[in-house]
Amino acid sequence: MRFTHAFPSSRGRAGRACLTAIAVLTAVTATALGQAPPVRAAQAVILHASPDGRGTACSAARPCSIGQAKAGVRSLNSSMRSDIVVRLAGGTYRLSAPLTFTRADSGTNGHTVTWKAAPGARPVISGGRKATGWTLRDRAKNIWKAEVGTGFDFRQLYVDGVQATRARTRLNRADLTSGAAGYTFTSGALKYLNSLADPGRTEINALGSFTNRYSPVADIADGVMTMEQPAWNNNTFGYDTIGSPFRQGPLYIENAYEFLDTAGEWYLDTRAGTLYYKPLPGQNMSTVDVEMPRLESLLSVGGTYGAPATRISFSGLEFSHTSWLLPSTGQGYANQQTGAFVQGAWARPSDALNSCQYGCRLFEATRPHWHQMPAAVQVSAASHISFTGNRFSRLGQVALGIGNDANAHTTGVGLGADTIRVTGNVFTQGAGGGVVVGGVQADAHHPGDPRMTDRSITISDNVMHQLALDYRDMTAVLVTYATDATVSHNEIYDMPYTGIAVGYGWGTNDPGGSQDYVNRGLYDFQPVHTTPTTLKNLRVTGNYLHDVMRTMDDGACVYTLSAAPGALIDRNYCADNNGHYGIYHDEGSRDYSDINNVFRDTGDWNHENSNATNNTGALTVTDNWTSNGSISLSDGLRGNTVTGTVVVGDGDWPRAAERVMENAGVRPE
Repeated sequence: MRFTHAFPSSRGRAGRACLTAIAVLTAVTATALGQAPPVRAAQAVILHASPDGRGTACSAARPCSIGQAKAGVRSLNSSMRSDIVVRLAGGTYRLSAPLTFTRADSGTNGHTVTWKAAPGARPVISGGRKATGWTLRDRAKNIWKAEVGTGFDFRQLYVDGVQATRARTRLNRADLTSGAAGYTFTSGALKYLNSLADPGRTEINALGSFTNRYSPVADIADGVMTMEQPAWNNNTFGYDTIGSPFRQGPLYIENAYEFLDTAGEWYLDTRAGTLYYKPLPGQNMSTVDVEMPRLESLLSVGGTYGAPATRISFSGLEFSHTSWLLPSTGQGYANQQTGAFVQGAWARPSDALNSCQYGCRLFEATRPHWHQMPAAVQVSAASHISFTGNRFSRLGQVALGIGNDANAHTTGVGLGADTIRVTGNVFTQGAGGGVVVGGVQADAHHPGDPRMTDRSITISDNVMHQLALDYRDMTAVLVTYATDATVSHNEIYDMPYTGIAVGYGWGTNDPGGSQDYVNRGLYDFQPVHTTPTTLKNLRVTGNYLHDVMRTMDDGACVYTLSAAPGALIDRNYCADNNGHYGIYHDEGSRDYSDINNVFRDTGDWNHENSNATNNTGALTVTDNWTSNGSISLSDGLRGNTVTGTVVVGDGDWPRAAERVMENAGVRPE
């Protein structure tokens, strides 16, 4: 699978074909010379499941349910002599609860339990239910309705395979004044908000520079919008806040019937159990496919550190239809960056709206306790887990979370991901990011138990696009703290923010800490560490990143934070990123080597955020090609080495740069 690329690689394909031929010839020659052929593995045990499966046979003629197939595996895997394969027939498996895979569901004796699509099938693991029985509600406005029942809520709706837009209207920031309890209207243009039928269902959706915050509304009356707590407090102090964003992105109020004025928008009246939708041109409401997510996650793989889940593989499946609901509560989504957020009630200065809009000591008290967005598919306390050739689509949060903090895992056990492979998948149409590896709290960077360390993670040859549709602070790939992680040959495009982000902590958790955060007061609330974090031996190589940074600011094709000994960023191709940085080494970034990368039509092709009180530096930038000579690093300053840069004019790329372009992205095989 290869998508649009500047230079198709016939030479690369020929080379790989040659290697394949050599391998085959070697095997044939060995047989001719009388050498013993390799021992054939025992034939796998195969179970069969289907969406309407029944009984316990789990055979091709009498497939069982997916739950019974799990029970069947458990009856066979205590002492495996061959692999076990569960073949899923095509169709939609509508879950009533997330699937959980523990040590009891694992492979044994070095064998693997594989859950895979039957040949030619497309099984969909779904947390959704269809909305049917549409009738016309308002002919003049072309608004339709379906009676869907009560007792549930969702933040996303999927129509004909695409995430629809929740009803909203854009606000002019000049028409509002923020205060301790919410907003006061300063313009008569907003008086229509006083008459909303259900103002307590609405939310503020605010885009800043690198944050995308959601803050629920409690009530609107007489020109005053009272906000839910603690979401409002947590969203209005710190950095890039709702009231004082570093970049004034759009400000919306969402989720009211009265806002249904644009085709493709929807609204759920949870009290009446009525779903409203304003169809796009050409959509026929008698045949349209509308999916309502009813689960917050689909699948978790994990055991304990002493008994991890192990040797489980997922192949050829589609994971769809979830919705993460915490932002709809009084907690909101007090976003800080890349899916981390403040939760709970925190002390803050009495004049926080003035004194804490570029950080303050009490805000730093929250930093060691930030939470992570839970993923639709979760892996922790697990080893030798693989996801190959799957499709992650129409998910209401991060698609795949690997070894995140415990608060982001339904098992209650975080981290501890070892030898995890994510290869050849498609990630698209997601409200959040694609893959998040690692946590952000203390055990992620300085684990209390060495078994917590996330290690040997491979994310390769995936196609990732149209992600972060709702939580636009998120990236296609984020690796916070992990050892021996590789992000290679992915194609990433159509993203609102950064393509690949590595590292976390802004240098605060590196040995000796950061003087910048001494000054800010962080170390009144956490220790200054004397040993390195778990982030080391990271490689970001051969990725093709284009059309990223389409909405947000302060990001790049590849973005880094904190020290990463042994980190190599090489042979990536970054193009057309809306004038933003190619590689951005943000606060505390150290020990990265940027080698043989190509940058076309970017802003500064390499940028470091350095000052007198942070530790950014010790960066090696060697033999890169760029169409823009602008770079903020200087050779010899802050321990940096910058050599061999080739600035290319008029698209006259050297052959070596063309090879990097040709080979970046998903490999044909």
